[in-house]
Amino acid sequence: MLQKLKRHWKVNDLNLVLILATFILGGSLCGRAAAWIIKYFPAVDRWLEIVIFVLLCTLLWPLCVILISIPLGQFAFFKRYIIRVYNRLRRIHPAAASVTRIAIFASGSGTNAQRIIDHFRSSPLAKIALIACNKTGAGVLSIAAKENIPALLIEKERFNNGDAFLPELRDHHIDLIVLAGFLWKIPGPLLAAYPKKIINIHPALLPKYGGPGMYGHFVHDAVIAAGEKESGITIHYVDELYDHGAIIFQSACAVDEKDTAESLAKKIQALEHASYPTIIEKIITNG
Repeated sequence: MLQKLKRHWKVNDLNLVLILATFILGGSLCGRAAAWIIKYFPAVDRWLEIVIFVLLCTLLWPLCVILISIPLGQFAFFKRYIIRVYNRLRRIHPAAASVTRIAIFASGSGTNAQRIIDHFRSSPLAKIALIACNKTGAGVLSIAAKENIPALLIEKERFNNGDAFLPELRDHHIDLIVLAGFLWKIPGPLLAAYPKKIINIHPALLPKYGGPGMYGHFVHDAVIAAGEKESGITIHYVDELYDHGAIIFQSACAVDEKDTAESLAKKIQALEHASYPTIIEKIITNG
């Protein structure tokens, strides 16, 4: 479990210990402060005293952990953590927006799709409601079957020159489209129906090495042939051109002299798996 927390929070062993210590000490301080405040309340029934204690703990907890986090050097982490908790509570409140329903578009094995599914498996923010694929027998369709997620096999003529499968997307109440290794250009009707609601991940640092034909090993071959010292990933909004929309996030890795397209692809894939699900979550949280 501790290793899972390290990966989820992206911290080292020392920071993990300090974060857990902050949770424990902050919770203890919160309980003591609430008990001290209750002493000054008028006498009430025991059950009402418990309710008041719980409410006080809820209100005091953010302040207590922030105070404890300062001497332990974890203020930045807990500031982000509390903001994230607040945003999640706001999203799941009955008066707030409903759960975001995501369609993943993929053409291949679906490793990114699996990471996204895993990330949102128990999330109150989003649900993977559909997997769309343009290749019969692609690995991502097996993932859809295994995860019991509806799958949509799309055909090129209807996608490019017809209704772009918009009726099916509407039937599944899709709010956000995530491209995860999807090789077709997104047609105009789909862009119009989902403005700023279609995102893509590209295995290079755009604007370099993007455009038609720049996918898979072709990207990595081009980066290595050009003698680049670094490559990376770009997450961006999708527009009418390949790999052209506004950039949301980039992450880089070094390109070593001995790197091949295969070894560079492994570095890029590690960045994709680490970043894509969390960036999707941030997009949803920030609206």
